[in-house]
Amino acid sequence: MLELRGLSKTYSKKGAKAVDELSLSVSAGQIFGFLGPNGAGKTTTIKMLCGILKPDAGQALIDGKDINLEAKEAKRLFCYVPDSPELFVRLKAQEYLNFLGDVYQVPATERQTRIARYAALFKLEKVLHAPISSFSHGMKQKLLLLGSLLPDPQNWILDEPLVGLDPEAAYILKDIMRERAAAGKTVFFSTHVMEVAERLCDRLAVISAGKIVFSGSLDELKTRMGRGQGGTEDSLEKLFLELVDSDVAPPQGSGAQGRAP
Repeated sequence: MLELRGLSKTYSKKGAKAVDELSLSVSAGQIFGFLGPNGAGKTTTIKMLCGILKPDAGQALIDGKDINLEAKEAKRLFCYVPDSPELFVRLKAQEYLNFLGDVYQVPATERQTRIARYAALFKLEKVLHAPISSFSHGMKQKLLLLGSLLPDPQNWILDEPLVGLDPEAAYILKDIMRERAAAGKTVFFSTHVMEVAERLCDRLAVISAGKIVFSGSLDELKTRMGRGQGGTEDSLEKLFLELVDSDVAPPQGSGAQGRAP
């Protein structure tokens, strides 16, 4: 479970808040989409959730562990895929994965089984002994995903994970996300691809100018926007655009509690 309580972050003393008193709850067994326009505060929020940035105020909890007060314990409870595949390019892919396995104390047998499975799915098995510096952007993204799955995390946090992936890899990633949610694990990801969020997410939140303007299921969003339950006019893309462009956003919905019907 992931929980954000009143998170705020300002990058300059005189500037507007990048994230403004943001609260959100994501339960286990969910695929939760985090949506918003560029500059809305998505990556800043995710970095505070993962302990990369410290908030000016508020708390970020991973399965009840405060990421700032109980950092070591909390960081063992999740894996994070950033929005840019920055890796140790002087290492070979296998060396990088073994490093992650050591950090997360993944037993040798489990490590080998998971590497073999996900390397085959992402078609990386033939390049595991190649230097990461020789990888394309898409290959680096796949390696990041593989590494994040190596510890079999209870909470999987991904920032724009589909960027740079070919259609086959994107399809596989979505299947893995569904598989993990079905196993009772938490999947939290940001995306600009509304069609993916609409088809994949159990629940979602929309952030605009650092504030959550909606949190709930797609049906709940339709209700708040005064829509019916069918037709192309009710697509998430159209509702999202109306929501973030409106002068007065609908009030924030309740936090995510359980899977959407």
